Amino acid sequence: MTMEIDLADKQMQLFIKEMPKIELHAHLNGSLSHNTLQKLIELKAKQSNAKQELNLEIPSLSSNDLSECFKVFGLIHKITDSAEAIYMATCDVIEDFYKDGICYLELRTTPKESDLIATQDIYVKTVIKAIEDTCFEKCKGLSVKLLLSIDRKRPPSCAEETLKIAEKYFTGLSPVIGIDLSGNPNTGDINYFLPYLEYAKKIGLKLAIHISEVPGNFEEVERLLKLEPNRLGHGTYLHPQKGGSTKNFELLKQLKIPLEFCLTSNVISKTVSSYEDHHLTLFREMNYPYVLCTDDKGIFNTSLSNEYYLASKYYSLSKQDLFNLSYESIDYIFSSEIKKNELKNIWKKYKSLI
Repeated sequence: MTMEIDLADKQMQLFIKEMPKIELHAHLNGSLSHNTLQKLIELKAKQSNAKQELNLEIPSLSSNDLSECFKVFGLIHKITDSAEAIYMATCDVIEDFYKDGICYLELRTTPKESDLIATQDIYVKTVIKAIEDTCFEKCKGLSVKLLLSIDRKRPPSCAEETLKIAEKYFTGLSPVIGIDLSGNPNTGDINYFLPYLEYAKKIGLKLAIHISEVPGNFEEVERLLKLEPNRLGHGTYLHPQKGGSTKNFELLKQLKIPLEFCLTSNVISKTVSSYEDHHLTLFREMNYPYVLCTDDKGIFNTSLSNEYYLASKYYSLSKQDLFNLSYESIDYIFSSEIKKNELKNIWKKYKSLI
């Protein structure tokens, strides 16, 4: 019996790995693999001869302790402070997703500057070049778009600069497609950022908003919903059964804005107590639109294939359910109808072969 279960398990994992998938919520710096971190450490040591001085050691990436996981972010900030490092990191992350069966990827990152990256504009230009080069040279057929993140813990002046850069690169040829609002949900007055988000929407940039990651904040949630963003990240406390406001929940149901669920991230971050208790179950019951994502695959030691496998394991999703979930995700991408139809043809071709 155990052997039969193991065989079925392996068959499910293989099916998921080979199945075409869409990744729509992936933070660039949080998606760096152990191998990429090691390469960046070696690059930083070569640049500065300061390996010991900077304590360039990789914390455990297999730990389920959030404090241990987030020690990696401290390391990442030290080793991604040059254009060369940002280029390498972006190329590697894209290739990792490609190898996991991702056919369409939306990366998000906060433009930064440092002594070695003179301006936020140079940072974004470097990421764009990495996207273009990787898709042309190593990941043919993969479509990668870029969302520039507004970090709510930074001052509004940073948001203004980010929006200016996004508007500059928001052209038919550039991968820049939208704006992400993220950062510590307990910091920053959302009212300072609303005008920038409204302007971004006005000029055609797509909006992906982290929302309701902490209990309460009903007024903030309402303001963000009324902005009518294109997708919502996490939404942990949106449902009334999770402590959400009934008023906001009714507005959400009316708007039907797709939700981005990141299972492993939520469990390790302890915003949910377990996979079984994840709010995905409540939204599935009401056939609400959603997509599975990784959030920070490097930090949380996961992959999109693993997220789909967890969904199959904890929510009894069949292969057909998983395929349908992946296929329906195409409708939520920040791209043209032409691109959506191209992707749907890939999915249909795959389905005809299984």
